[in-house]
Amino acid sequence: MSRSWNIRKPFIEVYTGAAKKNAYSGRGYDEQYIFDIIQRYRLPCSPTTAFLTPGFRTKNVVLTKDQKLRGRPAEMYEHILDILDAVHRGKLTAREVLDESVRLLLVERNQRKKRLETLLEGLRKDASELPLSSEDIVRLIEQHLQCKHASRLPVLIVAAAYRAAAEKLGEKILRLNPHNAADKQTGALGDVEITLLGDDKVVTTYEMKDKIVTKGDIDIAIEKIVNGTGIQNYIFITTEPIDPEVRAYATAQYAELGGIEIAILDCLSFLRHFLHLFHRIRADFLNRYQDLVLSEPDSGVNQALKEAFLALRKAAEATE
Repeated sequence: MSRSWNIRKPFIEVYTGAAKKNAYSGRGYDEQYIFDIIQRYRLPCSPTTAFLTPGFRTKNVVLTKDQKLRGRPAEMYEHILDILDAVHRGKLTAREVLDESVRLLLVERNQRKKRLETLLEGLRKDASELPLSSEDIVRLIEQHLQCKHASRLPVLIVAAAYRAAAEKLGEKILRLNPHNAADKQTGALGDVEITLLGDDKVVTTYEMKDKIVTKGDIDIAIEKIVNGTGIQNYIFITTEPIDPEVRAYATAQYAELGGIEIAILDCLSFLRHFLHLFHRIRADFLNRYQDLVLSEPDSGVNQALKEAFLALRKAAEATE
């Protein structure tokens, strides 16, 4: 880092609009270099820029040791300030901090990978010849949804269903967008977009909600439909109770939208109906869901949630 810069002074573009004296763009370094390294080597840290975390995004000040950063775990942010101070005072070099940080991340990455491989091996070793029933799979997924930080899972449930049944349906999903990407940023019409095989025109859109769907949500969907092209179905999948008035409001839009339907479905009811409708590919669905869970970045499905699924599946299959 240039000697003219103060390592404790990353400026936040969204607040300042321009660099201050002796300051540097921490976000710029993240976007130009760090993001690619994280993705390429699958390092166990958030793929979003560090200077947009709660600890930094509201702090347009010099990051001295007496600052209070908000974030979890709190001790980590205290240690960050200690490290910045040590580099500023010449007790550590930025290169030493970088080398040690990468070393620790690689150790953690390999340990996490090993734990998943051990769980997978145990799952394969103890697998029953008789696949889980549809109701067993629903129960397993329900248990997984009840874990903490599970808001990404409904997206993976729907995606796994369409991937398992793509040939039978004549439809497929487009590439899933990152968990923390807004629709306005990606240009997506929803969390899961469905197209006909051999085409990239969206015909069905799924939007996942871990809260009660409101009339306001329906109005936003209407705006997307009006601005989009070719959508035939806009479906909300929720893990919360469905308000009958909101459901009626969504249903009433059919005529107004010229034959385009808006529906609100309960997540587990959707899954149960799918598995019984396509009973013969229920095992394929479960394997697709597992693949999606394990391949999802930690920002969408954290390590604990991945390990929890494998442990829950092993327990479910052991009862057969």
